[in-house]
Amino acid sequence: MRCIMEFALNPLLPLSGFVVGTLVGLSGVGGGSLMTPLLVLLFGFKPATAVGTDLLYAAITKSGGSWVHHRHGNIEWTITGRLALGSVPAAALTLLILARLGVQGHGATGLISVVLGFALLLTALSLFFRQRLLDIAKRRSASADSLQGHVADLTVLVGAVLGVLVTISSVGAGALGVTALTFLYPQLATRRIVGSDIAHAVPLTLVAGLGHWWLGTVDVVLLVSLLIGSLPGIALGAHFAARVPEPALRGLLASVLLLVGGKLILA
Repeated sequence: MRCIMEFALNPLLPLSGFVVGTLVGLSGVGGGSLMTPLLVLLFGFKPATAVGTDLLYAAITKSGGSWVHHRHGNIEWTITGRLALGSVPAAALTLLILARLGVQGHGATGLISVVLGFALLLTALSLFFRQRLLDIAKRRSASADSLQGHVADLTVLVGAVLGVLVTISSVGAGALGVTALTFLYPQLATRRIVGSDIAHAVPLTLVAGLGHWWLGTVDVVLLVSLLIGSLPGIALGAHFAARVPEPALRGLLASVLLLVGGKLILA
Protein backbone atom coordinates (compact mmCIF):
# COMPACT_ATOMS: atom_id res chain seq x y z
CA MET A 1 0.00 0.00 0.00
CA ARG A 2 1.29 3.43 -0.87
CA CYS A 3 2.11 5.63 2.07
CA ILE A 4 0.23 8.83 2.78
CA MET A 5 3.34 10.96 2.21
CA GLU A 6 3.65 9.67 -1.35
CA PHE A 7 0.17 11.01 -2.13
CA ALA A 8 1.01 14.32 -0.49
CA LEU A 9 4.09 14.75 -2.68
CA ASN A 10 2.55 13.49 -5.92
CA PRO A 11 2.16 16.61 -8.12
CA LEU A 12 0.00 14.67 -10.59
CA LEU A 13 -2.92 14.63 -8.15
CA PRO A 14 -3.40 18.44 -7.93
CA LEU A 15 -2.73 18.58 -11.69
CA SER A 16 -5.47 16.02 -12.29
CA GLY A 17 -7.76 18.01 -10.03
CA PHE A 18 -7.01 21.11 -12.08
CA VAL A 19 -7.73 19.36 -15.41
CA VAL A 20 -10.99 17.82 -14.15
CA GLY A 21 -12.03 21.08 -12.51
CA THR A 22 -11.42 22.96 -15.77
CA LEU A 23 -13.52 20.45 -17.73
CA VAL A 24 -16.30 20.69 -15.15
CA GLY A 25 -16.24 24.47 -15.43
CA LEU A 26 -16.32 24.29 -19.23
CA SER A 27 -18.95 21.58 -19.68
CA GLY A 28 -20.92 21.35 -16.44
CA VAL A 29 -20.40 17.57 -16.38
CA GLY A 30 -20.19 16.26 -12.84
CA GLY A 31 -16.69 15.81 -11.46
CA GLY A 32 -17.45 12.27 -10.30
CA SER A 33 -17.88 11.12 -13.90
CA LEU A 34 -14.32 12.21 -14.59
CA MET A 35 -12.46 12.08 -11.28
CA THR A 36 -13.49 8.68 -9.94
CA PRO A 37 -12.46 6.59 -12.99
CA LEU A 38 -9.28 8.66 -13.24
CA LEU A 39 -8.33 7.75 -9.67
CA VAL A 40 -9.13 4.07 -10.25
CA LEU A 41 -7.62 3.50 -13.69
CA LEU A 42 -4.70 5.95 -13.75
CA PHE A 43 -3.59 6.21 -10.13
CA GLY A 44 -4.57 2.72 -9.02
CA PHE A 45 -6.73 3.65 -6.04
CA LYS A 46 -9.20 1.07 -4.82
CA PRO A 47 -12.70 1.82 -6.18
CA ALA A 48 -14.12 2.33 -2.68
CA THR A 49 -11.42 4.88 -1.78
CA ALA A 50 -11.90 6.74 -5.07
CA VAL A 51 -15.67 6.89 -4.57
CA GLY A 52 -15.55 7.88 -0.90
CA THR A 53 -12.99 10.63 -1.44
CA ASP A 54 -14.75 11.95 -4.52
CA LEU A 55 -18.06 12.20 -2.65
CA LEU A 56 -16.64 14.60 -0.06
CA TYR A 57 -14.80 16.42 -2.87
CA ALA A 58 -18.16 16.87 -4.62
CA ALA A 59 -19.90 18.03 -1.43
CA ILE A 60 -17.31 20.80 -0.99
CA THR A 61 -17.19 21.95 -4.62
CA LYS A 62 -20.96 21.79 -5.15
CA SER A 63 -21.59 23.83 -1.99
CA GLY A 64 -20.05 26.84 -3.70
CA GLY A 65 -22.07 26.26 -6.85
CA SER A 66 -25.25 25.86 -4.83
CA TRP A 67 -24.66 29.17 -3.06
CA VAL A 68 -24.16 30.97 -6.37
CA HIS A 69 -27.37 29.49 -7.79
CA HIS A 70 -29.24 30.42 -4.61
CA ARG A 71 -28.11 34.03 -4.86
CA HIS A 72 -29.39 34.15 -8.45
CA GLY A 73 -32.72 32.58 -7.52
CA ASN A 74 -32.10 29.47 -9.59
CA ILE A 75 -33.15 26.87 -7.00
CA GLU A 76 -36.63 25.39 -6.61
CA TRP A 77 -36.33 24.28 -3.01
CA THR A 78 -39.51 22.20 -3.21
CA ILE A 79 -37.94 20.04 -5.92
CA THR A 80 -34.65 19.86 -4.03
CA GLY A 81 -36.51 18.74 -0.90
CA ARG A 82 -38.40 16.04 -2.79
CA LEU A 83 -35.18 14.67 -4.24
CA ALA A 84 -33.48 14.67 -0.84
CA LEU A 85 -36.49 12.93 0.72
CA GLY A 86 -35.71 9.96 -1.50
CA SER A 87 -31.93 10.20 -1.85
CA VAL A 88 -30.75 10.68 1.74
CA PRO A 89 -32.53 7.60 3.22
CA ALA A 90 -31.51 5.57 0.15
CA ALA A 91 -27.89 6.65 0.63
CA ALA A 92 -27.98 5.66 4.30
CA LEU A 93 -29.45 2.24 3.47
CA THR A 94 -26.86 1.69 0.72
CA LEU A 95 -24.05 2.54 3.14
CA LEU A 96 -25.35 -0.07 5.59
CA ILE A 97 -25.38 -2.67 2.81
CA LEU A 98 -21.82 -1.76 1.80
CA ALA A 99 -20.78 -2.09 5.44
CA ARG A 100 -22.30 -5.56 5.62
CA LEU A 101 -20.56 -6.58 2.39
CA GLY A 102 -17.22 -5.27 3.62
CA VAL A 103 -16.60 -2.20 1.51
CA GLN A 104 -12.96 -3.05 0.72
CA GLY A 105 -13.73 -6.72 0.12
CA HIS A 106 -13.77 -8.41 -3.28
CA GLY A 107 -17.57 -8.48 -3.53
CA ALA A 108 -18.07 -4.78 -2.76
CA THR A 109 -15.14 -3.78 -5.00
CA GLY A 110 -16.66 -5.66 -7.92
CA LEU A 111 -20.08 -4.12 -7.24
CA ILE A 112 -18.65 -0.60 -7.15
CA SER A 113 -16.70 -1.10 -10.39
CA VAL A 114 -19.72 -2.46 -12.27
CA VAL A 115 -22.14 0.20 -10.98
CA LEU A 116 -19.55 2.89 -11.75
CA GLY A 117 -19.20 1.56 -15.29
CA PHE A 118 -22.96 1.54 -15.92
CA ALA A 119 -23.32 5.01 -14.38
CA LEU A 120 -20.65 6.33 -16.76
CA LEU A 121 -22.40 4.73 -19.74
CA LEU A 122 -25.72 6.31 -18.75
CA THR A 123 -24.03 9.68 -18.29
CA ALA A 124 -22.39 9.37 -21.72
CA LEU A 125 -25.75 8.57 -23.35
CA SER A 126 -27.37 11.55 -21.64
CA LEU A 127 -24.61 13.76 -23.10
CA PHE A 128 -24.83 12.28 -26.59
CA PHE A 129 -28.61 12.66 -26.80
CA ARG A 130 -28.94 15.81 -24.69
CA GLN A 131 -30.55 17.96 -27.39
CA ARG A 132 -32.91 15.22 -28.49
CA LEU A 133 -33.99 14.64 -24.89
CA LEU A 134 -34.57 18.37 -24.43
CA ASP A 135 -36.74 18.44 -27.58
CA ILE A 136 -38.83 15.53 -26.30
CA ALA A 137 -39.28 17.25 -22.96
CA LYS A 138 -40.42 20.46 -24.70
CA ARG A 139 -43.00 18.51 -26.72
CA ARG A 140 -44.29 16.97 -23.51
CA SER A 141 -44.71 20.40 -21.95
CA ALA A 142 -47.01 21.40 -24.81
CA SER A 143 -49.25 18.35 -24.43
CA ALA A 144 -51.33 16.87 -21.64
CA ASP A 145 -49.16 15.07 -19.14
CA SER A 146 -50.76 11.92 -17.73
CA LEU A 147 -48.09 11.80 -15.00
CA GLN A 148 -48.73 15.33 -13.78
CA GLY A 149 -50.53 14.19 -10.64
CA HIS A 150 -47.64 11.89 -9.73
CA VAL A 151 -44.73 14.27 -10.29
CA ALA A 152 -44.00 14.71 -6.58
CA ASP A 153 -43.87 10.93 -5.97
CA LEU A 154 -41.76 10.37 -9.07
CA THR A 155 -39.33 13.07 -7.94
CA VAL A 156 -38.87 11.26 -4.62
CA LEU A 157 -38.35 8.01 -6.54
CA VAL A 158 -35.73 9.65 -8.78
CA GLY A 159 -34.00 10.90 -5.64
CA ALA A 160 -33.93 7.38 -4.21
CA VAL A 161 -32.40 5.96 -7.39
CA LEU A 162 -29.79 8.72 -7.43
CA GLY A 163 -29.07 8.08 -3.75
CA VAL A 164 -28.19 4.45 -4.41
CA LEU A 165 -26.25 5.19 -7.60
CA VAL A 166 -24.24 8.09 -6.17
CA THR A 167 -23.40 6.31 -2.90
CA ILE A 168 -22.00 3.30 -4.76
CA SER A 169 -20.29 5.07 -7.67
CA SER A 170 -20.21 8.85 -6.87
CA VAL A 171 -21.69 9.35 -10.38
CA GLY A 172 -25.20 10.39 -11.37
CA ALA A 173 -26.09 13.47 -9.34
CA GLY A 174 -25.23 15.77 -12.27
CA ALA A 175 -26.13 14.78 -15.82
CA LEU A 176 -28.57 12.01 -14.87
CA GLY A 177 -30.31 14.16 -12.27
CA VAL A 178 -30.74 17.04 -14.70
CA THR A 179 -32.08 14.69 -17.40
CA ALA A 180 -34.68 13.21 -15.04
CA LEU A 181 -35.80 16.63 -13.80
CA THR A 182 -36.09 17.90 -17.38
CA PHE A 183 -38.68 15.21 -18.07
CA LEU A 184 -40.55 15.68 -14.80
CA TYR A 185 -40.60 19.48 -14.99
CA PRO A 186 -40.48 20.33 -18.73
CA GLN A 187 -41.86 23.85 -18.20
CA LEU A 188 -39.14 24.80 -15.72
CA ALA A 189 -36.24 26.89 -17.03
CA THR A 190 -32.99 24.96 -17.54
CA ARG A 191 -31.11 27.21 -15.12
CA ARG A 192 -33.60 26.37 -12.36
CA ILE A 193 -33.38 22.65 -13.09
CA VAL A 194 -29.58 22.80 -12.93
CA GLY A 195 -29.63 24.92 -9.78
CA SER A 196 -32.10 22.60 -8.03
CA ASP A 197 -30.06 19.55 -9.01
CA ILE A 198 -26.81 21.07 -7.71
CA ALA A 199 -28.49 22.07 -4.44
CA HIS A 200 -29.76 18.51 -4.01
CA ALA A 201 -26.29 17.08 -4.69
CA VAL A 202 -24.88 18.85 -1.62
CA PRO A 203 -26.78 16.93 1.11
CA LEU A 204 -26.62 13.71 -0.91
CA THR A 205 -22.85 13.76 -1.44
CA LEU A 206 -22.27 15.01 2.11
CA VAL A 207 -24.26 12.18 3.70
CA ALA A 208 -22.75 9.59 1.36
CA GLY A 209 -19.25 11.03 1.82
CA LEU A 210 -19.48 11.07 5.61
CA GLY A 211 -20.80 7.52 5.45
CA HIS A 212 -17.78 6.46 3.43
CA TRP A 213 -15.59 8.25 5.99
CA TRP A 214 -17.24 6.08 8.64
CA LEU A 215 -16.48 3.05 6.46
CA GLY A 216 -12.83 4.13 6.23
CA THR A 217 -12.80 4.78 2.48
CA VAL A 218 -11.88 8.49 2.48
CA ASP A 219 -8.26 9.57 1.92
CA VAL A 220 -7.97 13.05 3.46
CA VAL A 221 -4.61 13.90 1.86
CA LEU A 222 -5.94 12.84 -1.54
CA LEU A 223 -9.01 15.01 -0.96
CA VAL A 224 -6.90 18.08 -0.17
CA SER A 225 -4.60 17.43 -3.15
CA LEU A 226 -7.57 17.31 -5.53
CA LEU A 227 -9.16 20.44 -4.08
CA ILE A 228 -5.90 22.40 -4.43
CA GLY A 229 -5.99 21.83 -8.16
CA SER A 230 -9.71 21.68 -8.91
CA LEU A 231 -10.96 24.90 -7.29
CA PRO A 232 -8.88 27.20 -9.55
CA GLY A 233 -9.61 24.85 -12.46
CA ILE A 234 -13.38 25.21 -12.02
CA ALA A 235 -13.05 29.00 -11.89
CA LEU A 236 -10.90 29.02 -15.04
CA GLY A 237 -13.23 26.69 -16.92
CA ALA A 238 -16.31 28.72 -15.99
CA HIS A 239 -14.57 31.88 -17.22
CA PHE A 240 -13.94 30.43 -20.69
CA ALA A 241 -17.11 28.32 -20.95
CA ALA A 242 -18.87 30.73 -23.32
CA ARG A 243 -15.93 30.59 -25.79
CA VAL A 244 -15.80 26.80 -26.15
CA PRO A 245 -18.16 24.95 -28.57
CA GLU A 246 -20.33 23.03 -26.12
CA PRO A 247 -21.62 20.27 -28.50
CA ALA A 248 -18.09 19.28 -29.53
CA LEU A 249 -16.85 19.24 -25.93
CA ARG A 250 -19.81 17.20 -24.71
CA GLY A 251 -19.35 14.74 -27.59
CA LEU A 252 -15.68 14.28 -26.70
CA LEU A 253 -16.45 13.77 -23.01
CA ALA A 254 -19.26 11.33 -23.80
CA SER A 255 -16.93 9.27 -26.01
CA VAL A 256 -14.34 9.10 -23.22
CA LEU A 257 -16.98 8.09 -20.66
CA LEU A 258 -18.27 5.33 -22.96
CA LEU A 259 -14.78 3.85 -23.29
CA VAL A 260 -14.01 4.11 -19.58
CA GLY A 261 -17.41 2.76 -18.55
CA GLY A 262 -17.04 -0.22 -20.84
CA LYS A 263 -13.56 -0.93 -19.49
CA LEU A 264 -14.79 -0.89 -15.87
CA ILE A 265 -17.70 -3.22 -16.63
CA LEU A 266 -15.61 -5.70 -18.61
CA ALA A 267 -12.58 -5.59 -16.26
